[in-house]
Amino acid sequence: MSEPMLRLEGLCKDFGEGPVLKNLNLDVQAGEFLTLLGPSGCGKTTTLRIIAGLERPTAGRVYLEGADVTRLPPEKRQVNTVFQNYALFPHMNVFQNIAYGLRVLRVSRREQKERVMAALKLVRLEGYEKRMPTQLSGGQRQRVAIARAVVLRPKVLLLDEPLGALDLKLRQEMQGELKQLQSELGITFIYITHDQEEALNMSSRIVIMRGGQVEQTGTPEEVYEHPKTLFAADFIGQSNLLHGVLEAGGEDGSLLLNVQGERLPALCDLPVGSRAALCLRPQRVRYGTEPQHGMALRGVICAKEYAGGMQHTKIRLGDRLTLNAVSQSAEMDRYPVGSEVYVGWSKRHAPVVPDDGSLPGEAV
Repeated sequence: MSEPMLRLEGLCKDFGEGPVLKNLNLDVQAGEFLTLLGPSGCGKTTTLRIIAGLERPTAGRVYLEGADVTRLPPEKRQVNTVFQNYALFPHMNVFQNIAYGLRVLRVSRREQKERVMAALKLVRLEGYEKRMPTQLSGGQRQRVAIARAVVLRPKVLLLDEPLGALDLKLRQEMQGELKQLQSELGITFIYITHDQEEALNMSSRIVIMRGGQVEQTGTPEEVYEHPKTLFAADFIGQSNLLHGVLEAGGEDGSLLLNVQGERLPALCDLPVGSRAALCLRPQRVRYGTEPQHGMALRGVICAKEYAGGMQHTKIRLGDRLTLNAVSQSAEMDRYPVGSEVYVGWSKRHAPVVPDDGSLPGEAV
């Protein structure tokens, strides 16, 4: 792999009330759409501010294209930031807002105009250059903030929850536009969001953070389908986390997870006797009148909730174990509450992670 566009090496940060970042290491490749995801207080924003030069690390280094920029001020880095509140100058029109950074850099007026008009075209705001920020919608103001950042041609664009202030419909529209814009520009995006669906939809790679450290990195599919830790399994999406002890399953070397007396198939390389948790997504649970995926597990439907095109179903297994299942409403409507059903899932889609005995207490 080529040298990373950005390298964070051993980053630590302490504001005097305990460490916020603890020896954080991360490589970001050119052209990536990388999202930092984690609960509040995990260090996402502090990491972004250190990359931007708005904070200095207590220890560690920041490298941009191989050059150490740890001590450089923000204006000396080829890095720009888009904030949630847009931070537009209210007394300047759209053109003046976008051109501000170019004026500070003493770019000629002719080049300012050329680059501003090109940026307006990129964010689809041609003809809006004379409007004031108060005359724009939330989505339009966000586009201006992005244009103001990209007009400076940064190596890396940092986006700190840039869609957080928008309503749901506009937010979903802007997700697609941002992803397309990043593809057209080819600029490395480092993105912060609390919205997991947003992260899964937009990112080329996701970094799950916990307690000032990297918990897991991977593509959206990898972190969702193949969590490596109990925290990651619990944090990303909805899961049935089934805690138990691994047992030998038979002569073929297969393993079973004993969960409150129910012996469930487990696909992992952990040793027999280990405490582990099976991460079963509700969408992966299948049930019906015949055994599912070769499993003769039986249960009783104890609750159903209609959610538009999807149905949420609770299935009781034994006296103490309940599974949540999500399916197409029409597909499973024929099983009323009280129905006895077979329940099963594919072992490939039910990763098993070590059970460290603790789940996160942080608020998202």
